[in-house]
Amino acid sequence: MTQVPTFNLSLLHPRYWITWLGLGLLYALVLLPYPVIYRLGTGLGRFSMRFLKRRYKIAQRNIELCFPDMHPEQLEDMVVKNFESVGMGLFETGMAWFWPDWRIERWFKVSGLEHIQHARDNKQGVLLIGVHFLTLELGARIFGIHNPGVGVYRPHDNKLMDWIQTKGRMRSNKGMLDRKDLKGMIRSLKQGDIIWYAPDHDYGPRASVFVPFFAVDKAATTTGTYLLARMGKPAIIPFTPRRLPGGKGYEMIIHPQVADFPLDDEVVAATYMNKVVEDEIRQAPEQYMWLHRRFKTRPQGEPSLYKALRD
Repeated sequence: MTQVPTFNLSLLHPRYWITWLGLGLLYALVLLPYPVIYRLGTGLGRFSMRFLKRRYKIAQRNIELCFPDMHPEQLEDMVVKNFESVGMGLFETGMAWFWPDWRIERWFKVSGLEHIQHARDNKQGVLLIGVHFLTLELGARIFGIHNPGVGVYRPHDNKLMDWIQTKGRMRSNKGMLDRKDLKGMIRSLKQGDIIWYAPDHDYGPRASVFVPFFAVDKAATTTGTYLLARMGKPAIIPFTPRRLPGGKGYEMIIHPQVADFPLDDEVVAATYMNKVVEDEIRQAPEQYMWLHRRFKTRPQGEPSLYKALRD
């Protein structure tokens, strides 16, 4: 398990100077009052649409695939709001890494903490089901302030970014585990820890099954949730960190424990978990990470769902 990282002088190498400059600028910007950050973040997101045209098309395509009955004007409005969330997501990452606890708590309302306490009273570990909202860094920070847990992550290729993101995430959590470390996750769950886990990305054909996700009939979905639930015997608890409109702050909703999660079949389990993920996304669909190719992996012989984007 990764603990609080130690600073290394090699991180001062010239190859990291641009990264240091960017981090310094982000640190300075998140010192501003939150209403100013909100205007800057949403404005930056809208401005970025001019340059991230491919990402715009991917987001548009994903929303179209998931919500085929959505009116074109609603779809376009959601894409614009999604880009506003992209801009805010950058600032929220800085807020999560650099803000003190008191400032984060000032802008967050939290409900449902009793569901975590109930699992603790039952001496269970908790598999905390998050999804890739653009608020995820800030959501993990506020959750950890109330209930420190263990995050699951992919180490960053840039050593400076890996150091700063790990240090930032460890401000209110106990440790970090590589997303490939399934044994470490199971061990932590059996020890009664809280594991933050996101089952909603497309991680390729290995350890995945094809099951429905919204209106997409065959979406590559990890079988990791099934293995963790079967072997770790945790309470499975979803949570939703969402941004309130108009710069009014945030709320975190910790949902009741998932009941009757199937443990006998990985396909049934993945289908069930996708329904849980869908319910979470519906809490704030414009704040979900639609900009990545969620459906890039297809069953053998089936065409790409992004063919029109010259994938």
